[in-house]
Amino acid sequence: MKRVHNFNAGPCVLPKEAINAAIEHLKNFKDTGMSVIEVSHRSKEWDAIMNETEAIWKELLNIPEGYKVLFLGGGASMQFAMVPFNFLEKKAAYLETGVWAKKAIKEAKGFGEVITVASSAEKTFNYIPKGYTIPTDVDYFHITTNNTIYGTEIHEDINSLVPLIADMSSDIMSRPVDVSKYTMIYGGAQKNVGPAGVTFVIIKEDALGKVSRFIPTMLNYKTHIEESSMFNTPPVFSILVMNETLKWVKKLGGLKVMQKMNKEKAELLYNEIDRNSMFVGTAEKNSRSYMNVCFVMAEGYKDKEEAFMAFAKEKGMVGIKGHRSVGGFRASIYNACPRESVEALVACMQEFEKKNK
Repeated sequence: MKRVHNFNAGPCVLPKEAINAAIEHLKNFKDTGMSVIEVSHRSKEWDAIMNETEAIWKELLNIPEGYKVLFLGGGASMQFAMVPFNFLEKKAAYLETGVWAKKAIKEAKGFGEVITVASSAEKTFNYIPKGYTIPTDVDYFHITTNNTIYGTEIHEDINSLVPLIADMSSDIMSRPVDVSKYTMIYGGAQKNVGPAGVTFVIIKEDALGKVSRFIPTMLNYKTHIEESSMFNTPPVFSILVMNETLKWVKKLGGLKVMQKMNKEKAELLYNEIDRNSMFVGTAEKNSRSYMNVCFVMAEGYKDKEEAFMAFAKEKGMVGIKGHRSVGGFRASIYNACPRESVEALVACMQEFEKKNK
């Protein structure tokens, strides 16, 4: 099979090693004579996978004692409701940096008072707000660390005097994170650490149990902590591929190595966008994402958008069309996106410029 240059925003490109290992497990899981999608989730073989997957999360992120790693269903969108269900007693604060942050805010408003401490909506979310004050009288402060649609990212861990909760769907495992600064980190796996179907939650156990409302069993984090993510049947295949993907990250050298690789890929592409007379980056330079590079045609070349899309497709580029709400182009260059694909996109942009100037 001829591989394309995959820049899809999610589900994302995955390591070939993880895909090949998953194929073997589909055929015969741990010599059980069954596929991984047939084996009982109560078997010792599957139990070993769950334990190993949590252990590698803890190792790669250096997660301190007192935190639990959960593997749930429902995507990050389910977490938009589960977070306030479990943490919002009276008031919460949110940073509004894009569509997904707005969706999280909308859900939280059903549980109590919500304060938006800062927003970049007035500039179509093309920057990360700075200089805001986090209220000290809130139950938690919620951030979205990477904004896939607009190509902005928070590159450092925020210091917060109140519990900090982060949606890290699209930049988790792309850099080291000081987990001790967060009460909870969550996200869908399909951007960086696996296929769609499983949601990761890293949660500080002693932060739970502080709201007075009744929490339905399936929406209560305590349920899943007590049952080690197996209160109900977990998304076994998605967790298995996550396991293999994180083994690949570890094999490469961990998150410091991954951060260096991701930064180099992003700088290579941003440098070309800034150099090339036909393209313009949409995010402010000090807010640019290393995961999702967003750009548009420059003034005078707006009529060339469809032509470039077709030209890039001819060159084997897949998934560079911008989100339908903003248009333009977006190259998602997550962990497993090889440098060679970024180099190919840069070459494609250079060739297009020569042919059309």
